[in-house]
Amino acid sequence: MHFSDSLLRYRPHDREEDDTLHRMLRLWQEDGERAFTRENTAAHFTSAGFLVNATRTHTLMIYHRIYRSWSWTGGHADGETDLLQTALREAREETGLALVTALSEEPVSLDILPVPAHEKRGQPVAAHLHYNAAYALLADEAAPLRQNVEETLGVRWLPLAQLPQYCSEPEMLPVYDKIIRRIREL
Repeated sequence: MHFSDSLLRYRPHDREEDDTLHRMLRLWQEDGERAFTRENTAAHFTSAGFLVNATRTHTLMIYHRIYRSWSWTGGHADGETDLLQTALREAREETGLALVTALSEEPVSLDILPVPAHEKRGQPVAAHLHYNAAYALLADEAAPLRQNVEETLGVRWLPLAQLPQYCSEPEMLPVYDKIIRRIREL
């Protein structure tokens, strides 16, 4: 499904998310398919997967190489306009799981996330914004995991109740809390 279709059906949960939705629609209307590529250096669409186990007590996270924190899986659309497919692809690539499914085809959260200037593969990357759609994903916690050593420093299941102890990005905790609440409603 093209992300614009998903955006047009999305129902914001609060005023902040309503503003985020309108900013995302504006980016898509102004930049079109280019907004789904890194060529759009100021802001572009990304997608994240918040993976949970069947009992929804644990989340599968990666230890992010750049941010040095346990975080959700996800990444750049790189031209893909179906951000659910991007979230699923990234979850598989970053965890080694063969089977990851969506709890819903709709995003559970829309967020505009600032990315500080950093270096990737020896190249400077300027500060920019990720217009991110997060999806609730389901995986089997007994399935074998494989770390993607190019992008991560680890992959493991973490108890949802202890997430603040693992995440060293305090600005992400409210986003994760919001997603956890919404997953429990699915």
